[in-house]
Amino acid sequence: MLPVELRTTPFVNLPVSATEDRVVGTLDIEKAIQKGERHFEPGVLAAANRGLLYIDEVNLLDDHVVDLLLDSAAMGMNIVEREGISFAHPARFILVGTMNPEEGDLRPQLLDRFALSVEIHGIRDARERVLIMERNLAYESAADDFRHEWIPKEQELSHQIEKARTLVDQVEYSRRDLLSIAALSASLNVDGHRADLVILKAARAHAAFEGRKSITDRDIALAAELALPHRIKRGPFYQAEMSMEDLQERIEQLQGASSSTGEPEMVPDERRTEGSEKKKR
Repeated sequence: MLPVELRTTPFVNLPVSATEDRVVGTLDIEKAIQKGERHFEPGVLAAANRGLLYIDEVNLLDDHVVDLLLDSAAMGMNIVEREGISFAHPARFILVGTMNPEEGDLRPQLLDRFALSVEIHGIRDARERVLIMERNLAYESAADDFRHEWIPKEQELSHQIEKARTLVDQVEYSRRDLLSIAALSASLNVDGHRADLVILKAARAHAAFEGRKSITDRDIALAAELALPHRIKRGPFYQAEMSMEDLQERIEQLQGASSSTGEPEMVPDERRTEGSEKKKR
């Protein structure tokens, strides 16, 4: 039996100026000079394995580094062939990136690798802006007191996430849910099938976060609001922003259209519900 060791989930920052050697790894020059031995020095992809890889200004990354990230994300492995060294190691990570769209677009291949996207806008409400200033000043004047004041809410959220992670594999979905997701993506002309899978996984995660064991149309709409905007083709007069309410209404319309065409009734997937015949209200 292989030994098991618990470690803190790594959070690795990839600078925009990172070189290929820094990303994939390279020959350990020190050992090569001192001992005349060839040893592999792991890079950022090895450090981020089973953790989070964060990239600020991801749209400014060098194209060659983007290609390396795409290959590793697709295979879950980093394979290095250089200086007489042949080395491979797992490279499974959660990719998190931020960018300013005004500074340039992101390559479609890499953009599709981001499961969910969120557009951040400035807060316009004056009271909320004042609240932000007050909390920032409170932290600067007494960081420990500020931390003790808010740590109960942080712990409450952590416990809720911990429970959701144990529950998510038990969240059931029906064939009707799968058809709703597929019809929604198809109606918006979304290419590929990654979006459908992302919506299903995000919907199940949201249901588990709220302590439920089955997904609803609301879960699907909320997941679609995060999974579809950056995958929708945008024309010169097309507005890609859609709210959760718009998506939920669209799902209901698609379900009504499928019912009117005389399609057979959707029944839960027996593999997911373990033979249960319960239908979602």
